[in-house]
Amino acid sequence: MKLVILYFAIVVALVTTACALTPGDLSRVTFEQHPGQQISRDLVFRDQNNQPFRLGDHFGKQPIILVLGYYRCPMLCSLINDGLIHALQELPLNMGRDFQLINVSIDPAETAKAAAKKKLEYLREYGRPAAMDAWQFLVGDQRSIAQLADQAGFRYAYDPQIHQYAHPSGVIVLTPKGKISRYVFGVRLDARELRDALVAAKEEKSSSIISQVFLLCYHYNPITGKYGGLILSILRTGSVGFLAVLAWWIFAMARRSERGRAQIN
Repeated sequence: MKLVILYFAIVVALVTTACALTPGDLSRVTFEQHPGQQISRDLVFRDQNNQPFRLGDHFGKQPIILVLGYYRCPMLCSLINDGLIHALQELPLNMGRDFQLINVSIDPAETAKAAAKKKLEYLREYGRPAAMDAWQFLVGDQRSIAQLADQAGFRYAYDPQIHQYAHPSGVIVLTPKGKISRYVFGVRLDARELRDALVAAKEEKSSSIISQVFLLCYHYNPITGKYGGLILSILRTGSVGFLAVLAWWIFAMARRSERGRAQIN
């Protein structure tokens, strides 16, 4: 039993050293709601063709679904976009005719080549040719990314140890004029909620959604074999709890053994 206790103590010690971000860092990873916030028209990124993309040039036409994440994200970003595509496929609205969609990478090291690859992948999954010109995938410098994220209330953190970002999940729906109309949180997006958000945005309405459910894109990475902050907290709690139960069980068994010997004597 001593070996078992020692083993789990070592596991806990190893797991707790697997990430560089602290609980304080992760507590700042949030999706703040800024309904009515005007997204700057002067922000310039580069699109999947490596051409300058000024956000303001694409305002004034249709509502815009804005998605922040990064293209090399090994887990949640793909799940968010898969959930978004699934919801879009259920809509009577069509990308290109009724709304636009813009993905923006929060990683300043990512290139237009990575954006182009991701665009082809998602267009194939969406399956509607009209989306080709209405769905943009952007990359940018640190200043532009930080300003857009700040205006959108998208708070994230970078872990240099595993080269991943911790960030919330969900999408932002902008009015045609580029103001934040509504947030739709989560991974499996509800098609009706997304439709209602697009309809409200088209009418230039802005409103806050009470519920704010999101996940952190920062957990076990099967490629690196490391755990992120959220899972680390769970593992720490679970390991400590297991050790407490195990210690209680050993103590109870020892007391029972002593009573048994006393009765025999």
